[in-house]
Amino acid sequence: MRQLLVFFAGFALLLTACGGGNTPTTLTGDATRGEALFQQTTIGANNAPGCVTCHSLEAGVTLVGPSQANVGTRAATAVEGQSAEQYLHESIVNPDAHVADGFTAGVMYPNYAKDLSEQEVADLVAYLLTLK
Repeated sequence: MRQLLVFFAGFALLLTACGGGNTPTTLTGDATRGEALFQQTTIGANNAPGCVTCHSLEAGVTLVGPSQANVGTRAATAVEGQSAEQYLHESIVNPDAHVADGFTAGVMYPNYAKDLSEQEVADLVAYLLTLK
């Protein structure tokens, strides 16, 4: 009986250690920090190109990537079934997931998911949501 009890206790401990997988955490972004991050010419752990290097905030002004003017509004209806927040987050961490019309996949820096913390991504998303 004691061996059976030890077995189940060990099994329960093993299951607890395995956890429930990678459940994404929802972070609250700070738009002020996001704006400051957007304006930097290099960002992240590997000095990746900053957003402002490739994206204008003026409507109709195209640099390397599309203008971010009104992106908070456009993101809300960009992909059916995705919120504006989800769309913007995915566009940062997986840039080829949604390529804007007239632009080419593979141009946007692909490693923001590795180079930026989840908090920094949340801050950028919070800022972009203010651009309406």
